[in-house]
Amino acid sequence: MTNKAKVGVLALGRNTFDVPYAQEMLVQAWQALNGMDIELVGEPVLQFDAASALQALPALKQADLDLLLILQVTFTDASLTIEVARDFPLPTAMWSFPEARTGGRLRLNSFCGVNLACHALSREAIKVQTLHGLPSDSRLINELQQLAQAAAIVKRFKQAKVMVIGEHPLGFEACNYNQQQLKRHFGVEVARQPVLEFIDEVKALPDSVADAPYARRAKDFPNLAEMDQSATRKTLKVYSALREKAQREGYTGIAVRCWPDFFTDYGCAACGALALMNEDKVPCGCEADMFGVLSSLMVQWASGNAAFNTDLVDIDPQDNSVVFWHCGQAPIDMADRDGPVQATIHSNRKLPLLSEFALKPGRITLCRITQGEGKLRLMLAGGEMIKAPLAFSGTAGTARLDVDADTYRQRLIAAGMEHHTSLVYGEHRPLLRKVADLLGLEVLELT
Repeated sequence: MTNKAKVGVLALGRNTFDVPYAQEMLVQAWQALNGMDIELVGEPVLQFDAASALQALPALKQADLDLLLILQVTFTDASLTIEVARDFPLPTAMWSFPEARTGGRLRLNSFCGVNLACHALSREAIKVQTLHGLPSDSRLINELQQLAQAAAIVKRFKQAKVMVIGEHPLGFEACNYNQQQLKRHFGVEVARQPVLEFIDEVKALPDSVADAPYARRAKDFPNLAEMDQSATRKTLKVYSALREKAQREGYTGIAVRCWPDFFTDYGCAACGALALMNEDKVPCGCEADMFGVLSSLMVQWASGNAAFNTDLVDIDPQDNSVVFWHCGQAPIDMADRDGPVQATIHSNRKLPLLSEFALKPGRITLCRITQGEGKLRLMLAGGEMIKAPLAFSGTAGTARLDVDADTYRQRLIAAGMEHHTSLVYGEHRPLLRKVADLLGLEVLELT
């Protein structure tokens, strides 16, 4: 993610405990927070009573926080924490501090305060994250950094607008969705447009809108001039229309019914337009797959890199490898530059424009917000894309996953998974697990 997570801090304590030691612990915690890659909001002031703590809240509310962090520096009762948690409808975490077992006075009793508060909050169905450790504990700081990033992703979902152009194809139940559920669970706003209405908008655009993306693709694909030029420019007009719609109306992603309409009613493939949008980091899922777009947004925000909404199309138990493929939508920075990177036509419909290349080797994360078994979950898996020739026309990559290929196949089917999975380079599952926790999604680990 490019933007720093905004974390508001409220430090709580009681003056019946060891105040000098509590102040020292707060100074250390604040120094650790200042060293993190976050935007810190608040003051390093220990609030000893409700009145002073409540005076600090308005500034935190106005800051449009991603995460509220309560430093439970000493034991307190739960009354103030409950009031704050009710008043801040955003992810909240509580940090408690261990202390030396000296045989003498219990100087902070910090964890007991968190325990008391979390019990009280659970009775109101309010869940908070908890951390326990000293400010010098790098493991804790890394966990807090990831939690802040996860909270920022959750807020981005609440601010997201996604468009669906057309209906998903008949029999593609994997691509359906419930608009009210999306709003309730993720906060996502959804707009809809009939696909033929959108195609008419594209047709009405001047042909010149294809010039700039044509020049862009000519630099990427040495064989672009060999494609049917009329159909190629139509695909690039589709891209221009999608890009303009996203910019003008503020869409963070667009799910598009790509077939058969773009082939039959306009005479081109939509795939190349979706690839360019993916490269622009406005994920565009084919087959009007809304959850494919949301999954790609999630891994894109987690990694900072463009995602590829892909199919698992081949499993080789003997070679222990699998192939991820889609017609030609992978972002071009995923290309293995040691092999051909070029334009191509759709393998079935024989029209351009599509990208064609093998995916580069490297660590990958797989992610899907799934409706399998009739419930929302987050599927996660990991593996290695290996160096291999292009397996099928379009964009495809051969991978070895963190479990053997046939075990993955069996787990995928047994879980009722959709045929689309969002793929991104790098290992991002620890952060994605925290996002799932904040969203209330059960995590389904396939590897």
